[in-house]
Amino acid sequence: MHGVSTTDEATALVGAAREGLRRLADPTAAPQMQRYMRSEMPFLGVPTPPRRTLLRELVADHPVGSPDALDRAVRTLWDEATYREERYVALALTGHRRYARWLVPPWLPLYQHWIVAGAWWDYVDEIASRRIGPLLREHPATVEPVIRGWVAGDDIWLRRTAIICQLLSKERTDLALLADSIEAAIDEPEFFLRKGIGWALRQHARIDPDWVRAFVAAHPRLSPLSRREALKHIA
Repeated sequence: MHGVSTTDEATALVGAAREGLRRLADPTAAPQMQRYMRSEMPFLGVPTPPRRTLLRELVADHPVGSPDALDRAVRTLWDEATYREERYVALALTGHRRYARWLVPPWLPLYQHWIVAGAWWDYVDEIASRRIGPLLREHPATVEPVIRGWVAGDDIWLRRTAIICQLLSKERTDLALLADSIEAAIDEPEFFLRKGIGWALRQHARIDPDWVRAFVAAHPRLSPLSRREALKHIA
């Protein structure tokens, strides 16, 4: 896209995303989607399959040529969103395979902003497992200290991110970080932390059930919910 500025690329992508979402909107579905997500921000009523199709169209028809252009576009979509699907598209764009090579640690502050501002599982779980997790695996020396800062903080969604960010790490799971993230939240009554602990342990049990059994046995203060989820598929 020689001769096209970063601003022009971002503006074109944002405009196409907004137009595409409105074209796909289903006003009859929107209220139900908003109630299900308990969202203050309204929905347009665009479910996941059409959004995926739109994403492919956006990347094909309005590609951006630099991380700066992508950053500008997704920040605009997120920060100026009037409908929740605009934020879903912003998040999806950062995870598209065309731009995968741009997923580097300088994106961490943006993802942290989205986690704190979004403050709900539909945003946070995708960011944690499919953005923060890959960054941690590829850049552990840079990313692990940031995550440990989240573990020690007060924001429950950053703490949940720390707990579940390794859901897809399999044999590359940093067990010390996983254990520390869980132990820091083990006495918290917050449902999303307790559920996240159980989910993280259940997922790791697919790879190393003995480690999970031992961890659960060594931590009797785990909530019944966390314990039940952790041992759900292992004897």
